[in-house]
Amino acid sequence: MNDADAGRITASFSDFLRTERPDLLPSFVQSGPIEIGHGTTILALRYADGVVIAGDRRGTEGMHIAQTDAEKVYPADSHSAVAIAGAFGPAVEMVRLFQTELEYYEKVEGEALSLPGKANHLARMIRANLPAAMQGFVVVPLFAGYDQRKGEGRIYRFDVTGGASEEDDYYSVGSGGLFAKTSLKKLYAGPASTDRTRAIELAIEALVDAAEEDAATAGPDPVHGLYPTVFVVSASGVEEVAEDEIARIAGVVLEARSRR
Repeated sequence: MNDADAGRITASFSDFLRTERPDLLPSFVQSGPIEIGHGTTILALRYADGVVIAGDRRGTEGMHIAQTDAEKVYPADSHSAVAIAGAFGPAVEMVRLFQTELEYYEKVEGEALSLPGKANHLARMIRANLPAAMQGFVVVPLFAGYDQRKGEGRIYRFDVTGGASEEDDYYSVGSGGLFAKTSLKKLYAGPASTDRTRAIELAIEALVDAAEEDAATAGPDPVHGLYPTVFVVSASGVEEVAEDEIARIAGVVLEARSRR
């Protein structure tokens, strides 16, 4: 399947449910003022062998912290991952449905969808969520993966209407996204000059910068043993970075900042 055909999925689990069991599809209707759990900040950057995608762990409801150990990064399939920002409920449901869609497509068609095709399909799902987004249930994910055909990591960003575009090297989303992106802009030297460890270090550094400016973003918290979620996607597949490795790299980052 070429990239032009990638967005037209006939083997769609969503279409199957829409026909047979529409009641099982995610549906969000707001009938009055409610507190919605939100998650920020998420980011992705390319490195020499693939892509790193990460997110902080704080979830907020209005002006207070609702969750300190929120999961915002998930594997989408064997060679891609998705991070979520926005309303938690619809975002998590969208990720679960997206994971099922990719698995369903591969079983029906006998091959995995291309990476651009996966991004196009996620864009379609975001577009379908627009009525809910107009009521405040905004979902803006960040998608990244290893393109096995091109042999490189790729990053896709989306707007609330489902518009998708590919980023060359890095991107960040969420209330702290601007600060994280500014941090990466100053420190990032390009994928060819960035190895796996350095990419994780840059991701943590950017989240720390975002946490210092944005109340809805949390940095590493050694006191409570809470650290950002980080996934690495390469030719070998999706790998969640172990917490002890993240803790070690976060310690180096925080120590360097303390000295400065």
